[in-house]
Amino acid sequence: MDIKTASSLHRLRLVSAPEAVSFLLLLVCSVLKRTTDFNAVPVMGAIHGILFVLYVLFWLDAWNRTKWSFGTAALYFVLSVLPLGGFFAERRLKAEAEAAVMASRARREGVVNA
Repeated sequence: MDIKTASSLHRLRLVSAPEAVSFLLLLVCSVLKRTTDFNAVPVMGAIHGILFVLYVLFWLDAWNRTKWSFGTAALYFVLSVLPLGGFFAERRLKAEAEAAVMASRARREGVVNA
């Protein structure tokens, strides 16, 4: 894995968890808006919107660089629209990055012929 691909996956990982947290907070704010006088939906909506747009941009970049299959790319997109999906995406991306690093080290040391 080259450095640009690793960087694109890292950026996607960095934004996936905050995007998931902002989504959950937006849902909580929406419930509070309906049940109390507290209305933080405009603020949380803007924050979540920015993070979601960043996630989609980083997702497109990662898809382009990693050459994921359509199914893998679709999975990461679907995870971005599920309330807890960003946490699962971050975990999968971390495992994928660690596997790529281990494979790269093995190739460099001549252990594996991949």
